[in-house]
Amino acid sequence: MSHDVIDHLAEIPAGSRLDEIRRARPDAREHAQQSFLALLEPADPGELALADRYAVAAFVALLHDVPGEPTRASSFYLELLDDEAEPELVRAVRGAANAGRASGPYGDYREPGLAAEARPGPVAAVDRTVIGDRLAALLEHAHLLVLHPRDARPDALRALVDAGWCADAIVSVSQLVAFLAFQLRLVHGLRTLAATATATTATTAEPELEGARA
Repeated sequence: MSHDVIDHLAEIPAGSRLDEIRRARPDAREHAQQSFLALLEPADPGELALADRYAVAAFVALLHDVPGEPTRASSFYLELLDDEAEPELVRAVRGAANAGRASGPYGDYREPGLAAEARPGPVAAVDRTVIGDRLAALLEHAHLLVLHPRDARPDALRALVDAGWCADAIVSVSQLVAFLAFQLRLVHGLRTLAATATATTATTAEPELEGARA
């Protein structure tokens, strides 16, 4: 993918004020794009196939959506998954995200002094009949990292090993989830800035219009 993914997801027009802001930090912009390419479209995906990467990305993006309000990001990653997987798998990933969506972070602290701040919440609900044990283990791990990292225990990593994933794949999927947390929050922030700027421009223009009518 040659264009900048964050610009695409945030719908930043070339030459706009937000485009100028992003281009003011070219290294940060380039590093974010290269991270996307390395984690989601590597030349050699290795054991973690593109379909697996896109499934995790779509699942994580969907977890961040408000119910009934799909974002450009979740639609984007679902489209990538649809290019690599059967429609049944795409629907199953969407269903798993809808079933596991919650407001985080929650979970149990191991530290006794923080026990009073523990808060219950759902675990991932992944249908293995379509998704399969290996990919289901990745989605369950992604759900843990996104919504209830307080519950992280050695057993969580052992579940990935038991599902057949090697150490490199486990590291890659953890890096992928961390990158998506950064990317999705940045896109949300940029879209909020764009909406604020639009609202400010409209408010400023109203008195001028009133004066013109008078």
